Amino acid sequence: MLLVLAVLGLALPLSARDKTDVIVMKNGDKITCEVKSLQSNTLYISVDYILNTISVDWTKVERVESKQLFLVRTQDGTVYQGLISTPKTLGGRPVEIEVLETAEKKVALEREQVVDVSQTSRNLWQRFNGEFNSGFSFTKGNESSQYNLGAEVNYVEERWTAGADYNSNLSSSTGSTTSTRNDLTLSGRRLLQWKNWYYTGIGDFLQSSAQGIKLQSTLGGGIGRNIRNTGGTFITVYGGFAWQQINYNQAIIPAKTQHVTSGLIGTSLKLFRFDRTTLKVNANLLPAVSEPGRLHFTLNSTYYVKLWGKLNWNFTFYDNWDNRPPPGFSGSDYGTTSGLSLSFGNR
Repeated sequence: MLLVLAVLGLALPLSARDKTDVIVMKNGDKITCEVKSLQSNTLYISVDYILNTISVDWTKVERVESKQLFLVRTQDGTVYQGLISTPKTLGGRPVEIEVLETAEKKVALEREQVVDVSQTSRNLWQRFNGEFNSGFSFTKGNESSQYNLGAEVNYVEERWTAGADYNSNLSSSTGSTTSTRNDLTLSGRRLLQWKNWYYTGIGDFLQSSAQGIKLQSTLGGGIGRNIRNTGGTFITVYGGFAWQQINYNQAIIPAKTQHVTSGLIGTSLKLFRFDRTTLKVNANLLPAVSEPGRLHFTLNSTYYVKLWGKLNWNFTFYDNWDNRPPPGFSGSDYGTTSGLSLSFGNR
């Protein structure tokens, strides 16, 4: 999987388009560039004679003109696909973004309504974006070492998205057993006709030596709603049902494979700050229906600090908790990691 993602990440820059977009700043400066995306009131552009992506304060942009295809998301969850431009307006009028979906259909949006603009294409490969991350630490005193490796990839369409997230951790030290944790999460969302509502599906596959879990498979789905969706804050909640199959390491203590039917209550939170920091939190609570009183909780949170271009430093906290594991097995596995991450696509 990591090899495929690496090849994908290396291939995407080769398909970069011509830099023929134009942005005009409020002070009169005019820049010919490639518009990458708009997030958290930050416009990301690429210029021929500058190596890295440039971050521009969106509030200081007067006008944008582009012949590229974009996905435009608004606060009420509506998504538009088309060419974008910001027409000249009189002094007192709100600045608008026009989305030309077809030759006959044009939508005018107030700039304050737009929370995200991302570059897209009819070319399949140019719809992918994501990141790779890795970290390593070593202490000579007890000869302890720890590494973490991860990858994330997302595919974006006009009304639906799909993604995969993989994380692997290993820690060892003299006199103790090596601890490993591997987690693969698959997810997908599709917008419904009602504004800010969607249905979602998730799949999670976990191996944890700390909990003696050989493989924990979780499949679930439900309905969700975006509670807050602005340039700097995104909060969503969802609910439904899930099914789990948990295989334990028989070499530790004999334990039967468990099948658990549960409810699903989840939330995602993203906080953006201009061009520097991002906080992402994903949490799921699974109250068991087939075993009343049993609770399973998962948490994955990452804090990013932008260093240079597409290079970030990240700090991650993860937790997997079960209040009724089989006798002799641990009910929790939690920890922190830190390292560097490199994004690709329109990240």
